[in-house]
Amino acid sequence: MQDKIMRKFFLGFIQIHILHHAGQEPIYGVWMLEELKRHGYELSPGTLYPILHNMAASKLLDMEEKLVDGKIRKYYRTTVFGSEVLLEARKRAAELFREMKEA
Repeated sequence: MQDKIMRKFFLGFIQIHILHHAGQEPIYGVWMLEELKRHGYELSPGTLYPILHNMAASKLLDMEEKLVDGKIRKYYRTTVFGSEVLLEARKRAAELFREMKEA
C-alpha cells in the first residue's frame, strides 16, 4: 500500500524530470531509466514507457523514431506546451520549497 502511494506521489516529479531532460536534448527510454535511477527512482521499463507514451499523447513530448544499431529507438523532446508546463511546475515547486523552508 505504501509503495503504491509513494509511486503515485512521485509520478509528478518523474514527469518533471522527463520534461527537464527532454528539453535539454532528445532522450530515450533506457537513458531516462538510468537518469531517474541516479536520482533514486527505481522504475521498470514497463512503468516508464507508458509514462512517455502518455506524455506524448498529451502533447508534452514529441516522439521521433530513429534507426540505431539495427533497431528502432524512440527519442522524445519537450514540446512548446511541455516547456510551458515545466516553467509553471518550476514556479510552483519554488513557492512550495520557500514555504516549507519557512516552516
